[in-house]
Amino acid sequence: MTEKDKKNPVKMEDVQAKADEKNCPVQRSLVFIEEFLAEPMCGKCFPCAMGSYETRIRVNKMIDGSASDEDIETVQTIMSHMLTASRCKKGKDTGTYILEQMKSADLRDHITGTCKTGECNAFTSYHIIPENCTMCGDCLEACKDNAIIGEKVKPFMSGYMPFEIAQKRCTKCGECIKVCKDNAVKTMKTKEMAEEPVGAYRDTPLPEIEQKFN
Repeated sequence: MTEKDKKNPVKMEDVQAKADEKNCPVQRSLVFIEEFLAEPMCGKCFPCAMGSYETRIRVNKMIDGSASDEDIETVQTIMSHMLTASRCKKGKDTGTYILEQMKSADLRDHITGTCKTGECNAFTSYHIIPENCTMCGDCLEACKDNAIIGEKVKPFMSGYMPFEIAQKRCTKCGECIKVCKDNAVKTMKTKEMAEEPVGAYRDTPLPEIEQKFN
């Protein structure tokens, strides 16, 4: 740790305030551990020096949908050791905060495939409701990932292919929602919906489609 870092230590109150801006307990944990790792460590405490990096790996697994119950238990164990073994307030505050997040009732939803807050993109998918779509082509032009499939309306022609979103190409940037004037692009917060194939709603009556998205 340099003399400059000693004179200007990170304020854990500021770190917590930044983490609390998130609604998801996993996202809060990531903010806290990222801020912890962004600052130099003394290297005297093993749980801080090694456990913090392992915690970041496990938390990222929770965010991308590849975590298991073992990952949650591992983070809880590491943070418990950090809380008791750390020699500084920074380490103890980090252990206390993340342990509290690991107790959240919403945490295990990430294991089963959902994020109730919608802040973890792995559990959110974008879909176009055909009955709302006017096929203006605004979303097609806005999508930088070529994830929009369909044809823009042309005068005096029929037989258009409705616009749909190819889930494997979609990066969930949200640009399609921003440009859609017809409220035709919807998001879902379940892993099951994200895995539905292109064309899943093509022959579905509008009331049934809207019920899925409400």
